Amino acid sequence: MKQFIAAALLFSAPALAECPAPQDYTAELEALFEKARAAPNDMAGREVSGQMWQIWLRAPDEAAQEVLDRGLRRRDSYDFAGALEEFDRLAEYCPLYAEGFNQRAYIHFLREDYEKALVDLDKALALSPDHVAARSGRALTLMNLGRTEEARVSLLQALENNPWLSERFLMARGGPLAVPGKDI
Repeated sequence: MKQFIAAALLFSAPALAECPAPQDYTAELEALFEKARAAPNDMAGREVSGQMWQIWLRAPDEAAQEVLDRGLRRRDSYDFAGALEEFDRLAEYCPLYAEGFNQRAYIHFLREDYEKALVDLDKALALSPDHVAARSGRALTLMNLGRTEEARVSLLQALENNPWLSERFLMARGGPLAVPGKDI
């Protein structure tokens, strides 16, 4: 019954419902960062990346999880306007949940509204500084804004915790974020 009431409040008046604080997954993520750094190859690294996503996509409660899942389904079906509505609702209901802002930033990015994406990525990173996906998303956003040096720094920070990100190729020789005269 409690879940029904929370869900009803979330859909009718999100400001009346109270989202619990997100759980602290720092130790679990740190272990995965170590595992990613030690991964012997791309396949093993991608597996660890998937495990990281499983953590980030754990919403603080069932009502928030429903909104997140709806937003993800809408995003996956290219209903970006609908996804944005869901992620707006999630960010309003759970303002301490970094993934709500990260997902909303991704929709802004897909819509090429890079300034709005950057605002949400900065919020996500303020809440979860080691959020590798938000950090690499920030790098892509900055790159699209022509802020190459800042993008490079952000991507390097993400790669410190997960060297297997597909975005790493942006830093390869000749890539748009390559360090002039250096290879990674």
